[in-house]
Amino acid sequence: MRATRLFSLFVVVFAAAIVASAVVTYLWGLTVRGEGAIDWEASVRLALVLGIVCSVVEAWEHMTR
Repeated sequence: MRATRLFSLFVVVFAAAIVASAVVTYLWGLTVRGEGAIDWEASVRLALVLGIVCSVVEAWEHMTR
């Protein structure tokens, strides 16, 4: 599998995960605590983990085919 494809997969998954996580943490803070703050630390951490895991799984599946 090409490195550019893995990198583009990582970027897409990272972007989607950070947006979704930011929205969820904002809404959670707004409804539970009454303040609309985004937890950027948790959002970036989750996006990095999902991006890395999805890229590795895709590369692993491509190698075993």
